[in-house]
Amino acid sequence: MKNLKFRQPIPAARLPVVFTAAIIYLLQFTSSVSPPPLPILPIPTAQQISWQLAEMALFLHFGTNTFTDSEWGTGHADPSVFDPTEFDATQWVAVAKQSGFSRVILTAKHHDGFCLWPSDYTDYSVKSSSWRNGTGDVLRDLAEAARIGGVQLGVYLSPWDRHESCYGKTLEYNEFYLGQMTELLTRYGEIREVWLDGAKGEGEKDMEYFFDGWFSFIHQHQPGAVIFSDAGPDTRWIGDEAGVAGSTCWSLFNRTNDMIGNTDSNYSGQGDPFGHDWVPAECDVSIRPGWFWHASESPKSALTLLDLYYKSVGRNCLLLLNVPPNSSGLISQEDIQVLQEFSEIRSSIFSHSLAEGASVSASSTRGDLTDPRYSPHNVLEQGTQSYWAPGSAQSEWTLYLDLQETVTFNVLMVQEPIQMGQRIIGFRLDFLNEDGEWQVAAKGTTVGYKRLLLFHSVRASHLRLVVEESRAEPLIAYVGAYMDPHSVVRRIPELSSASLINGSHPLQQATNRIASS
Repeated sequence: MKNLKFRQPIPAARLPVVFTAAIIYLLQFTSSVSPPPLPILPIPTAQQISWQLAEMALFLHFGTNTFTDSEWGTGHADPSVFDPTEFDATQWVAVAKQSGFSRVILTAKHHDGFCLWPSDYTDYSVKSSSWRNGTGDVLRDLAEAARIGGVQLGVYLSPWDRHESCYGKTLEYNEFYLGQMTELLTRYGEIREVWLDGAKGEGEKDMEYFFDGWFSFIHQHQPGAVIFSDAGPDTRWIGDEAGVAGSTCWSLFNRTNDMIGNTDSNYSGQGDPFGHDWVPAECDVSIRPGWFWHASESPKSALTLLDLYYKSVGRNCLLLLNVPPNSSGLISQEDIQVLQEFSEIRSSIFSHSLAEGASVSASSTRGDLTDPRYSPHNVLEQGTQSYWAPGSAQSEWTLYLDLQETVTFNVLMVQEPIQMGQRIIGFRLDFLNEDGEWQVAAKGTTVGYKRLLLFHSVRASHLRLVVEESRAEPLIAYVGAYMDPHSVVRRIPELSSASLINGSHPLQQATNRIASS
């Protein structure tokens, strides 16, 4: 006991502080952080995520058809008719940006075979036109305007060519097409989307396209681009030209189930909850009755475009809106007016969520409740990088939102973190009514990148979002509540679990199959 020194005892007043510090110190060595949940396959590529985040793109149908009042040109129009005396690609890009479109796609060659760039493989192009004495290049000017304006560029090169004499000769035409594609991919900087389809008129020459070779070639030369066709590989056609997706719409798809030029519109419109490929849908529609500009036609109204927005972007798709330049080479003022109104309406609805300041809780949370990575409060943050993750082994998953005050709203926005896969099969939104009882406001099926449900106005301060069926534990990135004073919601006599809300319905067959597997 010799030389043993005793320290002075710790004052009683300091004991709680010391114990707390000791516990924190020990937890550093004993607590474990829950890893993120596993993604459920398939999942999107980085290029597909970027495409989805764009939400909307502007299609620009322009060519000899603009001057001959045609839709499908014959391929025999004199190139000299192409003479847009006031052509200004900067105006096209400015209209796109001001209207909220971050991508433009040009019909570099439509079915008539006329090329809007001076191709080395044919004289049927702008170099044989009256415009700029044959020295013009529409794609060059658009690429430069898009680069300066910070807008992404895409090109459409029609496989069907009604002018080219070698069309119908398999090897010769596939080489010709790939030669023209090479020009587009190597002369004009970064291309973010390559658009091609299987359109061909009845009675035309039989033609075998080497699609797989083309796809590999495109990805090799433009690795940042997504490829659109009827059946992918990166993004698929929705199955109609009305701009409307199925009320149930999966990004999951089986590419082997569809053929370019011979697609099943129902399958394309809904996708496949058991699909092995990630191929989200693109909804193409024109602002006018035709795809090319015609003096006799007028644009759709801004409210019609809003309805299309709900049924495309609001159903997990991208809206590809065609706005055809006129014969002077400019986007018409009446089209610009509609696009401006459309932009203002969207901003008035979606600029501020009425749930922004809510207090959020959940039926369960993954791992340690103090871990902010999986907190239910993440659903109030715009974007898909953060999310709420529930605990495992649940049959239903619920988020509770206390809005702090009574508000009136009629739109629900829900987003999944699609980088983790698409999961939700069915969900509903409940509100606490004046009698203190939970009442259904809306029901939906798939969510994906973004789901918008429009319903009769609800006035409430307490909400709950219930995920009823899911391919795996659901992950929710965002929940927003909004008021749309512009749209007319159809009358629903009685709301029940089987009611159709905004065209949504339970995916019963998929639910049963997933539950039993």
